[in-house]
Amino acid sequence: MSAAAQSSPAEAPARRLTISFAGIKRGTLWLLTASSGFALIEPSPYELVFLIVLFVFALTGIRFSQRMLPLAVLLLLYNIGGAFSLIPWMDDPDSVRFTAVSAYLMITAIVLAAAMADDTLGRLEALRKGYLLAAWCAGLAALLGYFDIAGLGDIFTLYGRASGTFKDPNVLGPYLALPIVYVLQHILTGRIGILRGLLALSVPLAALFFTFSRGAWGVLIASSAIMTALNFLIAPNAAARGRIVGMALAALIAMALALIVALSFENVRSVFEARASLEQDYDQGVTGRFGNQLRSIPMLLDAPNGFGPLRFRWLFNQADPHNVYINAFASYGWLGGIAWLALMAATCYVGWRLVFRRTPWQNHAIALWSVLFVTILQGLQIDTDHWRHLYLLLGLVWGLAALPEPATSRER
Repeated sequence: MSAAAQSSPAEAPARRLTISFAGIKRGTLWLLTASSGFALIEPSPYELVFLIVLFVFALTGIRFSQRMLPLAVLLLLYNIGGAFSLIPWMDDPDSVRFTAVSAYLMITAIVLAAAMADDTLGRLEALRKGYLLAAWCAGLAALLGYFDIAGLGDIFTLYGRASGTFKDPNVLGPYLALPIVYVLQHILTGRIGILRGLLALSVPLAALFFTFSRGAWGVLIASSAIMTALNFLIAPNAAARGRIVGMALAALIAMALALIVALSFENVRSVFEARASLEQDYDQGVTGRFGNQLRSIPMLLDAPNGFGPLRFRWLFNQADPHNVYINAFASYGWLGGIAWLALMAATCYVGWRLVFRRTPWQNHAIALWSVLFVTILQGLQIDTDHWRHLYLLLGLVWGLAALPEPATSRER
């Protein structure tokens, strides 16, 4: 009998559970995006989890690159402008809270950008997987609410549109665009099969549709088209390009069939036809959305500090400008408005450069930038300055752009 056979179980080497700092950091980042889909309460779980992320990275180390300075400086100037605009309204709790949230979101973008300096692929994957889980949770809540299952319609819908775990369907819809684009990209590049991919798409895509948000529909269509085109351009050979075209057509046909089925129901079709119109009643006229925006511009040219945080609603017959660039000047003054415009222009410059760099994380960069670029354009029709996922995308794109080119890429 061998010695190994004679040894008792007690003498066998004990297995040790080891948890590395890298694993802890990935876990907190996963938890951050996994909690990002719950925004019915404030502070939301995302805010609380970010404090954990901040603590973990501060304790275990984080590196800030000089290439991130434009992001940090422009966001700082934007918030300084907001602080100046707040001065006459310090006695208004809503205005103070609005300005504080802006400063908090600035910190999230900068920290997430710095988090990309090490273990880039591992952290990106952790963020992606957490985001997909959150999209499923928010999407399920949206569908339960829209179909009023278990009486949840009053909680998870707004004006007959799916809002899920968000306060506004116009925010839920664009939030769901990134995980959908990621899954589509995985289908096109062969990382997952089309049946498994369509299953992963099912709930987030259905929820996005039932938000009946024109902006969300536009973001999804445009960002998916950009992602497909970019992956086609960087494909290594004709076979890969052929797969992208074939899978894109197959996914498009599957989605078209799903749309036909959905529109076969009268109640869905009637809302869809009303929402698909490019112009709504509240958009038209001198006091409509676009009329108010035009009337506000001459007034803002005479107001270096803007109107003040959340003061646009007091001057015009609508809650917000529905244009993030006008809102930047209205709520953050000239300094904040110019800083926001400069940040968006600089982001477009680094984003388009980033997606054509041959790096191990190029596919991630393409998915992130496709959605962020369209979201920047979407700012012309909605206020995006307090969207958590916008700052997530900003931070990740700037963080990836700040990374040095891998040695394998330089050797080509």
